[in-house]
Order: sequence, then C-alpha cells, then structure tokens
Amino acid sequence: MVKTSDPVVTTPYGAVRGRYENGIAVFRGIPYAAPPFGLRRFRPPEPPEPWDGVRDVGAFGSTPPKPPYSEVFARLLADPVVPGDDCLNLNVWTPEPGPGARLPVMVWIHGGALTRGSSAVPVYDGRGFARDGVVLVSINYRLGVEGYGLFPDAPPNPGLRDQLAALEWVRESIAEFGGDPDRVTVFGESAGAISIGALLAAPRAEGLFRRAVLQSGPPEASDRDKVRRMVRRMATRLKVPATAEAFASVDRALLLRTQADVSRLSSPVLGGPAFGIVVDGDLVPRDPLEALVEGAAPGVELLLGWTSEEYRLWLVPGGLMERVDRLGPVALAGAMARCHCGHAVPRGYRAIHPAAGTADLVGQLVTDHLLRVPLHRLADARPPRSPSYVYEFAWPSNVPGLGACHALELGFVFDTVEAPASAQLAGAGGPQELADAMHAAWVRFAAEGDPGWQAWDTSHPVRIFGAGEPHTVYGPRDRELALWDAESRRQVSSAVSTPASRPPAGSPTRSTAPLSAVHRFRRSGGARRP
Repeated sequence: MVKTSDPVVTTPYGAVRGRYENGIAVFRGIPYAAPPFGLRRFRPPEPPEPWDGVRDVGAFGSTPPKPPYSEVFARLLADPVVPGDDCLNLNVWTPEPGPGARLPVMVWIHGGALTRGSSAVPVYDGRGFARDGVVLVSINYRLGVEGYGLFPDAPPNPGLRDQLAALEWVRESIAEFGGDPDRVTVFGESAGAISIGALLAAPRAEGLFRRAVLQSGPPEASDRDKVRRMVRRMATRLKVPATAEAFASVDRALLLRTQADVSRLSSPVLGGPAFGIVVDGDLVPRDPLEALVEGAAPGVELLLGWTSEEYRLWLVPGGLMERVDRLGPVALAGAMARCHCGHAVPRGYRAIHPAAGTADLVGQLVTDHLLRVPLHRLADARPPRSPSYVYEFAWPSNVPGLGACHALELGFVFDTVEAPASAQLAGAGGPQELADAMHAAWVRFAAEGDPGWQAWDTSHPVRIFGAGEPHTVYGPRDRELALWDAESRRQVSSAVSTPASRPPAGSPTRSTAPLSAVHRFRRSGGARRP
C-alpha cells in the first residue's frame, strides 16, 4: 500500500515528521541532546530543548566538527559534512512506526578513529535493515579533541557520554517508532566497536542493549598520557594553555586544522599520540577488556570479527606497502616495539607465512596483537548462557591492492554494496550474494541472538565471508595466537625472574633499538593517518 502522508511520531521532546521512502519511514536529524557548544562545550551532553508543534526531520542533521580526510583517503572513504551546531542527532529507519510493532532495534555507532565519520555516510543507509523488519538507528557523537580531549577542567570522554545519551533516548523513545526497547542490538565498526566495548563494561549502560556487534575494534582504553600528549601538542601550536576553557576560545576551523596537523604522523599500525577513550573512574571505571574478561555484561550476546587484511587500508594508499617492504628489518623492529614482543613472534610469523613480504608480516602481526588477540580473549571468557559468534570477512576489494581491508565489510553488512560510496572502497561489482548473506546474518542476530553458525567454543569456529558460499573454519588464526600465548608466558616468567629495575634483555623499552625503529619509520612518512 502506498503511503501518501508523511509519518509523524512523538518523542519525549516533541513531535517529528519524517518521510516515506519506498515504503520505509525515515526520520533524519532528530536531536537527542542539546548543541554541545557555548557553555556546553567539552561538557557532558544535556537534554535538548523541547519544541512545540511538529519538527521536520526529512534531511540529515548537522555533523560534528571534523577535519577532512587526506586526498588519497577521500577517494576511498565518503565523509559528508552538514554544517550547523545541532550535531548531537540521530536517524531512524522503520518499516512500521507506532507502538504496536515491537520490532528488533539496531543502533549503529560509526567508526573513523574517533576523529572522522558521521551517521550521514551513504554506506550506512538503513533502508535494508528496515526492509527486513528491523528498526535501524544511527547516531552522531562528538569527535576528536571536542569528544576525546583530556583536560584538567572538563570531564573525560564526552563523545562516549554522547553515545550513552543516544542509547538512553532509544530506550525512552524507540517504541513509538515501532521498536522493542528490550531487543536493542548495538553495532559498530573500528572506533565504533571500541566504543561499544567501553559501553559493554560501563555500569551506567547496563540494560540499554541486549546484544552487541564489534566489527574490527576491540574493547580497550587509551593511555591517558598518550591522549594528553595530543592535547599538549595542540596547545603548543595554538599558543594557549592545555585547558578546555582555553580550547573553547579557539576558532573551530583553526582547532580542526591543528588537530589534523598534530595527528598527521600517528597510525593505527605503528601508533603515536591519538585521541581515545580513557579510564575515568566514572563512565569507564576500569579497562573495558579486563572488565569484560572478568565477567562484566554477562547477559549480553556478542558477534565479533575482523577482515583478513585490515592493515591494507592504511598501508596501500600512497604506496606505503612498498615503503615498509624497503625498510625490512627496521619495520619489523618497529612492529616488535609497537607490540611489546621479542624476536620469537616475528620469527614465528615468518615460519607460518614464508612467502609474505615485510609489510604483510608487519600488518598481520600488529593486527593480531591489537585486534584478534583481545577479541579471542573476550570470546573465550564469555559464559555459555551468553554465546559469542566470530566471523572473518575475506572477500578482496576490486580496488587494486586493498585486499580484504579495514571497513570493506560495511557495504555488505548494510546491503548498500551497489551504492557509489561503497564502490569507492570495494570497487565496482561487489557480489550481491555476499551482501545478502552477511546482511541476513546481522538481521538474524538482532532478531534471534543467533547469526546462523556455531557459537564460539574450544574448537574456535569462525564464519568466513569471502569468495563462494559462507562457511565455517575451525581455528584459522590459532597458530599465530599460539605465538602470542607463548610470548605472554615468556614475559610473565621474565618479570618474575628479573628485578623490576632491570628489564629483560632484548625487551622493548624507550631506550632500545626497536623503538628508535618506530621513530625512523614515522619520520619516513610510513605511518601517516588518513
């Protein structure tokens, strides 16, 4: 039946009017918090001002302040900008607005290194989920120094607090849009998945979602000194104190340019100062991974995974794979320092992957250390009554050299693989049958808590989404993970047998050659951020 009038739904702050698009009711730019500027800048989110009448929400709302991607990454990653201050907003796609539907709900938290991205990225169009019986919500949150700067005169983690406020809005409001507030699945990729890891471990988020999907991002907390260094470097360039009050007086455009310049030589692969979620004794009372391994969020079902070649997104554009290959032993030494491991680990990777070049070895080694090892730890620790499911996305992009890189799975999860924004990363002709299978698994997980394959157990079942039919492989990364287990035991043994004042011979410290190798690699330009 063709719907001729625009859908109108009442929220706690006022009524909103959306649009029907191909039979789906779409509401864009609904405020869940007040604009975070003026006296609210760098502060926790506050409720929006109620409005009279019906607010039109037919177009995407303002996006949070963020620097643009560099030219080489902008060709691969869409990141639209919508100007305006009212950037703490969200979008809803629903097949059946109204309190009687009680449909499963999925809340999307976008990635982008906590510095870029928004809910307006076309890849994240929610119509596919709504078509298949899910109410899809996507949110904006503060980014960069606005959302994750660490100041002595402001609470930490305002961007994460924005996400919590959005989930509270969903709890209070989603029934009117046809959703079931007791069947909420939160899902995110990269920084979005890292955020979900923190929310899983946050006592204040308990009861706001029933299931969670972590795509290419582990539960983790950043080192506070690492985040402070970002703020101090910005303050030095801006010639202002490293305080929220001083930063609030700086022109926003200048602040973004300075942030981009300071973070230019940081990298997810080889590190450097960066913004991140920190333990704050409040919203994040302790390290999220340790909290979850020790039993936090016991009733939440999890879907976890990664792509086969995450690192290629950072190393292929601009020819950095070749540069790392040329650095050879220097790059391997830098990876050892980044991962705090001895020589046995890279030697083991070389034995497992004898034909791989240096860049591929470094990329896989760092990916395992930062992502796959913690996600395996998380899956191993979950109680049987709250099962975990693990996947690997292995289809290689049609863009030469990218392989199965970071973020490539997104168009397949959202069933937007034919959209031009998805084709930027996937190339033309991404297989629709793979999108059908992956999207259906996410829908089934949200609706039933089971994506359609064996739950994680001691056999380590991993669902492979690649060429051909999706299939389950048992322990595909076990040989590499065994190297990290052995390294962990070696480090524990060394710590017990070696006085604290004398680090074990060959262990990476600030004075050793491996860390100098990291610095040399960064100076070469091999660790540039997008």
